[in-house]
Amino acid sequence: MKTIFLQSIFILALIFLVPNPAMAQKSNQKAIIKTTLHCDHCKQCETCGLKFNTEMLKIKGVRMYELDDAKMTFTIYFNPKKTNLQEIRIAISKLGYDADEVKADPKAYESLDGCCKA
Repeated sequence: MKTIFLQSIFILALIFLVPNPAMAQKSNQKAIIKTTLHCDHCKQCETCGLKFNTEMLKIKGVRMYELDDAKMTFTIYFNPKKTNLQEIRIAISKLGYDADEVKADPKAYESLDGCCKA
């Protein structure tokens, strides 16, 4: 009897104390940021594609991103407790790309491959 009671307490503790992924996801937000791509293969480009894969997730609070090169948009999933949309836009501009009304950082833009510039 005592064993069943202890097991029940342990199970209840697990239910209430272990973080629930569904609850954690509710703190994430989704935003679509318009950008400008000057080539048709930025995601596959050896330089730019690698930059997207390594640098986008280094932006504080960004959980996931999707680049739609046909629509020229970034879909960003982020934690609003750690960052805000304006900080994300500025971070994208520092990669050399426009992010909504924030223009690409000129120095970062110059570091892009020739095919990825206008």
